Amino acid sequence: MATWANLTHYLTFKTKKTRLYYMALTVVLCSVFYLIGIWQHGGLTTGATTSSTILLPTLPCNPSKNITFTTRPNNITLDFTPHHTAEELVPFTPSARVKHLPACDSKFSEYTPCQDTERSLKFDRKMLVYRERHCPAKHELLKCRIPAPYGYRTPFRWPESRDVVWYANVPHKHLTVEKARQNWVKFEGDRFRFPGGGTMFPRGAEAYIDDIGKLINLKDGSVRTAIDTGCGVASWGAYLLSRNILPISFAPKDTHEAQVQFALERGVPALIGILASNRLPYPSRAFDMAHCSRCLIPWGQYDGLYLTEVDRILRPGGYWILSGPPVNWENHWKGWNRTKEDLNKEQNGIESVAKSLCWKKLVQKNDLAIWQKPTNHMHCKLQRKIFKKPPFCQSQEADKAWYTNMEACMTPLPEVSDIKEIAGGPLTNWPERLTAVPPRILSGSVKGVTAKLFEKDTELWKKRVSHYKAADSQLAEPGRYRNVLDMNANLGGFAAALIDYPLWVMNAVPVEAEVNTLGVIYERGLIGTYQNWCEAMSTYPRTYDFIHANSIFTLYKDRCDMEDILLEMDRILRPQGSVIIRDDVDVLVDVKSIVDGLQWDSKMTDHEGGPHVREKLLIATKQYWTTPAPNNQDQEVSKTAS
Repeated sequence: MATWANLTHYLTFKTKKTRLYYMALTVVLCSVFYLIGIWQHGGLTTGATTSSTILLPTLPCNPSKNITFTTRPNNITLDFTPHHTAEELVPFTPSARVKHLPACDSKFSEYTPCQDTERSLKFDRKMLVYRERHCPAKHELLKCRIPAPYGYRTPFRWPESRDVVWYANVPHKHLTVEKARQNWVKFEGDRFRFPGGGTMFPRGAEAYIDDIGKLINLKDGSVRTAIDTGCGVASWGAYLLSRNILPISFAPKDTHEAQVQFALERGVPALIGILASNRLPYPSRAFDMAHCSRCLIPWGQYDGLYLTEVDRILRPGGYWILSGPPVNWENHWKGWNRTKEDLNKEQNGIESVAKSLCWKKLVQKNDLAIWQKPTNHMHCKLQRKIFKKPPFCQSQEADKAWYTNMEACMTPLPEVSDIKEIAGGPLTNWPERLTAVPPRILSGSVKGVTAKLFEKDTELWKKRVSHYKAADSQLAEPGRYRNVLDMNANLGGFAAALIDYPLWVMNAVPVEAEVNTLGVIYERGLIGTYQNWCEAMSTYPRTYDFIHANSIFTLYKDRCDMEDILLEMDRILRPQGSVIIRDDVDVLVDVKSIVDGLQWDSKMTDHEGGPHVREKLLIATKQYWTTPAPNNQDQEVSKTAS
């Protein structure tokens, strides 16, 4: 037993001794290699470079050669900067993946997919439903690039564009004949000239707006956003812009050929639209002022349905301005070729609807009549005992307005506790309105958006737009772009960051967005519309000089084809117009392969946060090309814009 214990003690002692030797040997070897490393990097010298030459053996793929290994001084600075660019993330041979998209036939040069005349004839003419949006089915979508008309020229820059448009860009003389006496538009050689006249403002839009300004205050910034219903060539909106009032003009695509197209070519915000059966694509409480100048909308019909829709989109305390029939019918009935009885009936119908909406008629002077919406509905709810119609809406969301049927009910304003309180909260006057926290956010009615987040978003977009200007020098050039589209506007930060430039931004809020923010955008004194980007926009080809697309393709992944969205962007982008698309790098690689098929000049660049951020930017410019010359129908014309 003692022997076994002695043996165990001996083996344990020997094992510990062996481990001690191994540890000592490891320390010695580590020290030696450490000293060798210092020596190789010049640590034991004065910093001079040393070298040694080794003769490599001859190999089949490596002929014998002398290779010199050079030791470097110890003052080396390690380089951690990236040695790649976003552009290098694109496959080296993208042409192998590119599907070149052909040009459409020249007959499609003014194609508006959701307001196509032939398709519209299939729908009901009652209440002009056939002139609303009716988009093509997936199998009907064009898979080609919409051409510009032959001779298309870069539009005049603002403010010159307000008065002059190239004939080649909108080759339609119909309005110059039909509206010749009303001074809408004149044809002069190779261009159209817009004198600023209108059916109800023969002295010009400037004088007409002056007349309105004598009746309500247009100078203190309380009126910022305006909507012109049945706008003609949008001269009213065009002349409002110089007064820091931002309008949206709309009119249907009807017998007044190209009226919205003229408006856009002039650099005035406009959309194709009509009051028929669906709500207008704007949120409630959006506009400070609505206007109708002989717009031919039957305001008193259908239980006042159309005036009720104007009430929905007017802000508390907002104005509705009417000129033309039946206003001042006593002096105009002969010229309007209508009977006194008919016009008086129409006037009484409008007055009755306005009263039922609790509007106050402020003034009627000469050819102008102005009503004002109440600032809250405290009194109006009491009046329901007298005016049974329209009732207050119970079901529909006030801001829901994409293919949403109009109902003969009144959109209730947010509750107030005092008769002097403004429903939904007061708005600051322009220009402070742009950066003030919007009432919708202060009230907590926008899910997940706080005042702090809003202010942070505003600063973020200032930084991003500064980065954009560095990446796209044309964006930094004042006047280069006039008509701008933000396809996924969120809180309107992109538009707000460009406010000092002579441009306007159409802020589109996708109906698929998690949060409906279009009301916030309007409360900032900006304009916009709802849009589903699986469908075409209600506008003409070549509407926009610049398109901004933030995370659009991630949002619409698995909803519709990326190619169809890009073809729509190509349709509404002007020749030599630019696009900035920001999205995940993997998404942008796929986008770029299609963009190359559109024959845009494009490049990928890094996020403003640096190359290590997955989100990248794709900056592209649409090439200038037009339909062929009339005597050369089988070739696409491509040349430098004049």
